[in-house]
Amino acid sequence: MRKGLSAVLERVSRRLVNKLILLFTSIIILVVASLTFISYQILQKESVRNSIASTSNNLLLVNQNLEDYLKGMEKLSLPQIRYDEITYAILHESEDYASKMYLENYLRELYYSRNDLNAIYLYVVKERKYYALTKENYNINVRIGNEPAIPALPWYKKAMASPSNRSYQSFLLPGSDPGYPVKTDKSFMAYHRVLRSIVTRQPQAVLSFYFAPSVRDEIIKDIPFDGGQHLLFLSPDNEPFYADDLTFYKQAQAAGLMDKLNKDGPGPLTLTWSEQGQKYLVVSDTAEQEGWKLVKPIPYTQLYKAATKTRNINFSIGLLFLILSVIAVTYFSNAITMPLKKLSYQMNRFSGGKFDAEAEVKGRDEIAYISRHFNLMVRRTNDLINERYKMKLVEKNAILKALEAEINPHFLYNALQAISTKALKNERYDIADMVDALALTLRYCISGKDIVQARAELKHIENYLSLQKARFGSRLQAAYAWDESLMELEIPKLSIQTLVENSIKHALEKVSSTITIDIRASLSESHAVISVRDNGPGFTEERLEQVRQSFLHEWEDRESGDESIGLVNLNTRLKLLYGEAAELVIRTDHTGTEMEMLLPRGGAGHV
Repeated sequence: MRKGLSAVLERVSRRLVNKLILLFTSIIILVVASLTFISYQILQKESVRNSIASTSNNLLLVNQNLEDYLKGMEKLSLPQIRYDEITYAILHESEDYASKMYLENYLRELYYSRNDLNAIYLYVVKERKYYALTKENYNINVRIGNEPAIPALPWYKKAMASPSNRSYQSFLLPGSDPGYPVKTDKSFMAYHRVLRSIVTRQPQAVLSFYFAPSVRDEIIKDIPFDGGQHLLFLSPDNEPFYADDLTFYKQAQAAGLMDKLNKDGPGPLTLTWSEQGQKYLVVSDTAEQEGWKLVKPIPYTQLYKAATKTRNINFSIGLLFLILSVIAVTYFSNAITMPLKKLSYQMNRFSGGKFDAEAEVKGRDEIAYISRHFNLMVRRTNDLINERYKMKLVEKNAILKALEAEINPHFLYNALQAISTKALKNERYDIADMVDALALTLRYCISGKDIVQARAELKHIENYLSLQKARFGSRLQAAYAWDESLMELEIPKLSIQTLVENSIKHALEKVSSTITIDIRASLSESHAVISVRDNGPGFTEERLEQVRQSFLHEWEDRESGDESIGLVNLNTRLKLLYGEAAELVIRTDHTGTEMEMLLPRGGAGHV
C-alpha cells in the first residue's frame, strides 16, 4: 500500500498543475474541516449548556410543585383544630360507640376532601386494630380489622423514630409490605403520620394515606420528555417513588449513580455518567424543604443531535463547495501553467539541439519575463554558435601553424647538453655550470605540476640564483632559514621564485651595494608563513598602495604592462588554490622589503 501511494504521489507531483490542484484542494479541505469541527464543538457546548439551564429551571419548578403536594399530605394528616377530640376518640373508641362513630366520620371527611386518595387507614396502637376506609363497588365503606404485625413493619418503625412523626412508603420496588389489605398496584406512595398524646407524647395511632398517581402524573407532565431520556423522583434517602423505567433505575443504582447525587444543600446538580456504553448528562434538583430529588438523565446523543445534524449539513455544503472549488482551481491552474508548459516544450526542443526554439510571450507577468529572456538566450546562443564556429576555423589554422613552428623540448635539452659538453672539453667549467642550471630551470618550469614540495622549490631557487649570481656577482647574497620539518610542505610552483625575482628587480637592480635575500619558513597557529626579505631601498608608499590595490582587481581586469603582474598572478593563484584564507602580505620601509605568503594550515594541498 505504501509503495502504491508513493507511486501515485510521484505521478501526481510530476506536473505543476497537479501540485497546484493538490495544494489548493488540501487548503480548502483543511479550512472546511476546521470550520466544521469548530462549529460542531461550539454547538455541542451550547447544546449542553442550554439543556442544563432549561432542564434545571424546569426541574426546579416541578420539584417545588411536588414539595407543595407533599406539604398538602402533611396538612391533611394533622387535625389542627380538633386534635384533642381526635385523641380522645382514639382512646375511648373501644368502649364508647360515639367515639367510634366520630372516628369513622373523621375518616370520611378526610377521604372526601381529596380526589387522589385510594384508601385511608387509622391504626390504633393500644388496641392493635385499624379502621380502613376504601372505595369498593362505588361505595365508601369503613372496615375494622386487627393487625398485630404492624409495629414490626419498616415504615412503622421509621415513622415512630422520625422527629417529624411521619414516614413515606414507596410501592415502586417489589417487596414493600404495607401491612394492610390495600391494593398497592394502584397507589404510588403512602404517607404515615403518628398521632401522639400532647401531654405524654406517647403514640396513640398512626394515620396512613394511600395516594393514587393521578396528581403526581399531572405535576410531572410539565417536564419535557423525549425518547431515551429518563426521570426519577427520589426521597431524601434516595428511595425511588417514581421511575419511568424501573430497569434503568436498578442499573443506575447498581452503578452508584444515587451516591453521586448526594450533595450538601438544595439546588441543581449536574454531572456526567456512563452506563453500558451510553453517556448521560444527569441534571437533578434537590428541594429546599425536605430534600426530595427530581433526577433527569439525558443521553448525550440527544443533546448532540442538533449539532450532529448541523455538522452533516456543513459537510454536505463543504463537499459541494470542494467540488466547485476543485473545478475552479483546475481551470485557473491550467490557465497559469499553460505558458509554463509551452515554455518547457520549447526548452526541451532547445536542449535537443533545435536552436530555433522560441516561446510565445503573452502578458507582462513573471512567466512572460522568463519566456522573453529565454528567447533572448536562444538568440544569443545562435550568435555564439556562429561566432564559435568561426573561431574554431581560426584556431585550426593557428594550431597548424603552431605545429609547424613547434620546438621539441628534447631537442632543446640535447642542445644545452651539447653546449655543456663543449664547455667542459674547453675547461670552461663556469659556462658548463650555467648551462646545467639553465637546463634544470627550464625542465622545472615546463613540468606539468602546479603544486610542488618545498624541497623541490628550494632546489629550483638555488639553480635560479646561481644564474643570477653569474650576472650580479658577489653583490647577490642569499640566506636560508627553512625548518627541516617543513621541507615536505606543498606550495604553488614558482611561488618563491616570484618573490625572489621581485627582490632582485626592485632591490638589487636599483642599487650598487650588496643585497641579501633572506628566505624563511615557519608555522603560526593558523598558517604556514613563507617570507622573502631583502635589505634594499624598499617601496614608496604610493607604489606599495598601487600594488595592494592591484590585488583587489579581477584577474581579467589586470593591465598587461603592470610591473607587479607577477605578484598579482601569485596572489590570484593563492586565492584559487587555498581560498580567501590565503594571503600575500607586503611590508616595506627604509630598511628593505618583506613579502609573506600565508598558506592556511589544513587547506587544499597543505601537508
